[in-house]
Amino acid sequence: MAHESPLGELRRQQFDMRSVRAFLFVAEELHFGRAAARLFTSQPALSRTIHKLEEAVGVPLLERSTRRVRLTPAGEVFTAECRLALGHLERAATGAQDAAGGQIGRIRIGYMDFAINGRLPWLLKGFRAKYPRDVVDLEYGPSARQKNAILEGRIDIGFVISQLESQKVRNVLVEENDYVALLPELHPLTARDNLRLADLSEEPFVMGSEDTFSSFRGLLLPICHSVGFFPRIAQQASSTSGILGMVAAGVGVSVFAGCARNLTRDGVVVRTLVDVPDRIPTFAVWVDDHPSEVVRRFGEFLEMHAAPRLPMRVWD
Repeated sequence: MAHESPLGELRRQQFDMRSVRAFLFVAEELHFGRAAARLFTSQPALSRTIHKLEEAVGVPLLERSTRRVRLTPAGEVFTAECRLALGHLERAATGAQDAAGGQIGRIRIGYMDFAINGRLPWLLKGFRAKYPRDVVDLEYGPSARQKNAILEGRIDIGFVISQLESQKVRNVLVEENDYVALLPELHPLTARDNLRLADLSEEPFVMGSEDTFSSFRGLLLPICHSVGFFPRIAQQASSTSGILGMVAAGVGVSVFAGCARNLTRDGVVVRTLVDVPDRIPTFAVWVDDHPSEVVRRFGEFLEMHAAPRLPMRVWD
């Protein structure tokens, strides 16, 4: 008796976009409870969905234990391909909506803290001046989450820390921030105009939390290690305003991007770290063959105006 092919098995069993999206949430969180909360469903229902999906695919996609969840090698491949497939479907729908809407286009842009406190508002102002009928929807998200959203088609362009490594993706550098120290205004180190990173080695730190500042932490912590210390974290915050508030309250010092100079917060002093030559890159990232006309326009606009060392002109 001939065995049914894997493709035939996929067709015979339920294998819908809802199940795939649920799996991608689990793949991102590697935690059924957190994924279920984001999906507004129960953990048992999510577990059943993933189990049925694994039955349809024919191989285990996740390794589960009482302590952790992780992707199998097959699950890693399945995750990458599903993100690309869903991204194509989302972009196809966006392209169709743009075509049906005539000249009016809509673009979904993701941003993180350093982008919105840096050059992004200037770029958005310039784009709106040139294309006033295009609608821009902004969505906050940490860099890692934005990169997944780009591949899955949930946002069109992301402003993220570091590049998204994919042959299908365009990365354009829009800004480079230096590293600065944030100090409570009565801290003794505020008497110095410039600091070295090692000057903070004995200080309690206010750090951006892992869920929202993981990409920045991935850059900062090795630099701290290279000068001989690991930050003694006194408190963590999930936003720029939270970090500034805790520093102002005297909870500790912090290291942040140079865009902090654009912010005004009573009780916080910004000082340059003169011994850190590294820069924090902000990239605009989008899928190169995106079908949306407004995404193409925004990409061309970025190519012309995003060079981070060009002076900021005033838009007419």
